Amino acid sequence: MRHAIALLPLLVLAAPAAAQQADDLNRIIDEGLNHSQVMQTAQHLTDDIGGRMTNSPQMRQAEAWTAEQFRAWGLSNVHKQGFRFGRGWWIASAYARMTAPRPLMLTSIPVAWTPPTSGTISAPIVVAPMKKERDFAAWRGKLAGKIVLVSMPGEGSEPGEPAFKRLKGEDIEKLDTYRQPKFDPDGLEKLLREIAFTRKLDAFLKAEGAVAWARISHRDGKLLHGEGYDFQVGGTPALPGIEIAAEDYRRLARLAKTGPAPVLEINSDVRFDDSDVNAYNIIAEIPGSDPKAGYVMAGAHLDSWVAGDGAADNGAGSAMIMEAARILAKLGVKPKRTIRFALWAGEEQGLFGSMAYVDQYLATRAPGPAEEEGSEAMYFRYKYRFPITPKPGYGDLKAYFNIDNGSGKLRGIHAEGNVAAVPLLREWLSPFAGMGATSVVSSPTGGTDHVFMQAVGVPGYQFVQDPLDYSSRIHHSGMDTFDHLKAEDMRQGSVVLAGMLLQAANSAKTLPRMPLPTQGTPTDPFKYDDPADD
Repeated sequence: MRHAIALLPLLVLAAPAAAQQADDLNRIIDEGLNHSQVMQTAQHLTDDIGGRMTNSPQMRQAEAWTAEQFRAWGLSNVHKQGFRFGRGWWIASAYARMTAPRPLMLTSIPVAWTPPTSGTISAPIVVAPMKKERDFAAWRGKLAGKIVLVSMPGEGSEPGEPAFKRLKGEDIEKLDTYRQPKFDPDGLEKLLREIAFTRKLDAFLKAEGAVAWARISHRDGKLLHGEGYDFQVGGTPALPGIEIAAEDYRRLARLAKTGPAPVLEINSDVRFDDSDVNAYNIIAEIPGSDPKAGYVMAGAHLDSWVAGDGAADNGAGSAMIMEAARILAKLGVKPKRTIRFALWAGEEQGLFGSMAYVDQYLATRAPGPAEEEGSEAMYFRYKYRFPITPKPGYGDLKAYFNIDNGSGKLRGIHAEGNVAAVPLLREWLSPFAGMGATSVVSSPTGGTDHVFMQAVGVPGYQFVQDPLDYSSRIHHSGMDTFDHLKAEDMRQGSVVLAGMLLQAANSAKTLPRMPLPTQGTPTDPFKYDDPADD
């Protein structure tokens, strides 16, 4: 009996810790499903603020509002992390219409970071597709005073499968395939030449006396996008550029081929904002009890394009990050590790916000060419810059979770080839199997803010999500509005994320890390470049 009495204090101390963690997960589910605010957050970001181009007035408004929300919910160390970006840009008003051979309003949008027209301009078109410098010779002396259509019109396409989709078991199984990382310097250089061509094309059109240029939308269905990447101070294009809906563009091309060239009228009232060349990530925390235990982190990008309201890409992810923060703060959890939340800027132009975070807190890479600093090319070259030098805080980040594939239900998580991390990721995901989040898949996924963390060996992960109509219609398009967000899915995603973060913050185990990357062998070391590709 004396032995039992002696053990009783130990049992009283040990039992509540395990029970408390289980209770916390149940409380997260209750708060996240029965008292959710995720859709209110998403609605304000999209309907009230709207499209959030990096460094635009709308993005500045979003930065201030999200920081204010974090503070109101009781998070700590809410602050901005600044990094050099470039010019702000936004659309005040714009239209394009055909005035001859008949009047017709065109579905169009200014291309991001192209300059405004000087009031309304009117000029005939010339269809002059150009993809490489050698194409310039065919059009020299023929473009003065013209609006130049620089894309091939192509042919219309009809969808072969429904635009809206949820993942089936076999779809997720296909993702569970290990993929060997590729080191392809030849492919990189070809891509960089394509990027450089856009500036050469602008200079050629200006020198030839063209008054504006237009390109075709890359999707049918009257969808517009308007992406552009010349945001650097001193790198603004010379000519106004617009994107025209595919159906309208093809009509113009047909008319130009069968009769007198159509005449277009364009008014592009776009504005630059040079008041601050820095962009800002928004950071907030729930402090941990053990300063030596490191931290776990979740993030999504707050910036967007402006053809729509940036709802699925990535207001949805931002709202789920914020909702996970709200839930955990509301419950008053006391994690062992600090839980940090990040809303990234500049993702759409090249993951610049998360890249800046890596450079400041985690690791540095060998510098790239000075002329590519702060450009789209810097994004593509980043993973090819060696050696990598870890910073003192390199080992402190124990896990990073990213959401950036729309508003679809979280179905699992990509292990990014880290096979040793699979058991622990499964353990943390297992409480949410009944909500549909069941799978840890080997394959990587790219194009978003965990990429540069993985690129320096930090355990960063993107969730597997139901695609819905994200890739087929919504991504970067004018359809990216609040209407297409799925509330039930976003509530589930917020709960799963909050639960994963809390378990990662309290776990006695930490995720195994990949080896620090070093320069690899080219994908095909015996391949020679084809000069015809230049």
